[in-house]
Amino acid sequence: MNNQTGTKISSRDMAYAAVFAAILCAVSPFAFAIGPIPLTFATLIIYIAAGTLGWKLGTLSVALYVAMGAIGLPVFTNFEGGFHKIAGVTGGYIIGYILCAFGAGAIIAVFREKAWSYALGMVIGTVLLYTCGTVWFMIQTGSTLAAALVLCVIPFLPGDAVKIVVACIVSPKLRMAISRKARN
Repeated sequence: MNNQTGTKISSRDMAYAAVFAAILCAVSPFAFAIGPIPLTFATLIIYIAAGTLGWKLGTLSVALYVAMGAIGLPVFTNFEGGFHKIAGVTGGYIIGYILCAFGAGAIIAVFREKAWSYALGMVIGTVLLYTCGTVWFMIQTGSTLAAALVLCVIPFLPGDAVKIVVACIVSPKLRMAISRKARN
């Protein structure tokens, strides 16, 4: 893939980014309510996108997903869409998805795709996601940091740990498969 070298993005690379955006659109509406912030599999797809496509295309795929939801397509949780979702209490997490993909992909690239860099990148991406989302939640609700952490972060940590493990297994394999396909 050309996306990590600073060269032009090929139509094949754009197609991969579009595929991951489409997968995000298909998975994200399904959510489990466990408080004010729903549990989704969106972060799993974001981790895999960043780990597979790298920071440029991974971030692009997530930004496409966010843009589609912002213009009203029903791709956010509970099949909702529109700018009001981004302006609402969960909006910081939606925007944080973009930071998560960027952070995870950038760390993986900096450390040249070493096996441990996937986990480190995804953890750092998650910190960026939670920081953006939790700060926005606190602004929207007037919650204290402690209350926001109890509601919006702590319940999600075990699930995110499992998603990171899965993404660390899947992403390098997908990256290699895409790389082989590009060479053929």
